Amino acid sequence: MLKDITIGKYVPARSPLHRLDPLVKIIFTAFYIAALFIINKPLPYAVFTAYTLIIMLISGIPVKMILKGARPMLWIFIFTAVFNVFMTTGETLWAFDIFSLSIKITREGVISGAVLTVRLFYLVIGTSLLTLTTSPLDLTDGIEKLLSPLQKIKVPSHEIAMMMTIAIRFIPTLSEETDKIMKAQTARGADFETGNIIRRAKAMLPLLVPLFISAFRRADDLAVAMESRCYSSGGKRTKMKECRFTSFDLRAVIIFAAATAALMTTQYML
Repeated sequence: MLKDITIGKYVPARSPLHRLDPLVKIIFTAFYIAALFIINKPLPYAVFTAYTLIIMLISGIPVKMILKGARPMLWIFIFTAVFNVFMTTGETLWAFDIFSLSIKITREGVISGAVLTVRLFYLVIGTSLLTLTTSPLDLTDGIEKLLSPLQKIKVPSHEIAMMMTIAIRFIPTLSEETDKIMKAQTARGADFETGNIIRRAKAMLPLLVPLFISAFRRADDLAVAMESRCYSSGGKRTKMKECRFTSFDLRAVIIFAAATAALMTTQYML
């Protein structure tokens, strides 16, 4: 399951999404997430689902691979749904007692749990599409452009963008490293599959030491590599390939604005 994590991975392709300016994609993702938490009716969700499917199809990445990225979040989805079902007050659908505790399942709780689970699912899909279609260097450039106005108040936008990109890029790397360590310990007799949740959690503890050692080793190697390329010397840095806003990006902005307007129309006018 750890290998299914797609946030932070990049898949090279020649799709329209890959061709977009990284800053445009970051802004699109921000508006995508904002729209996701604004809509709250069945029809807007249907439109949003169709919109998401279209983006997935034009991304040039197999839909199965994108959907697999949500598998590691399954327990968070279940916890969110169950927590809302039992903790939200409203019209009682079913009530029962466990160990002298009165537990109620409400209509509002079921609706709230379902809506939040769907939102989390689309949130994972949207953020995964951003990293799957944007290389780490382009993502750094996009974040740096987004933060560039802060340079007027002496905020190191490039360094912040680089740190954010490295952190995102290390997510799949550490997940693959964890999977390798688990397989190595399983071959030596460790058991990560049987037992209750507490026992499984305890079985995961021996993974932490080698995982932290591996993470620090990779961080040190990365620091040495960057320093050997004079990254820490400061000064204005140039780029071999500049990301520029083109007419293709302008057409994408117009299409995205039209799609957002249609979505908001179904939310507030229908």
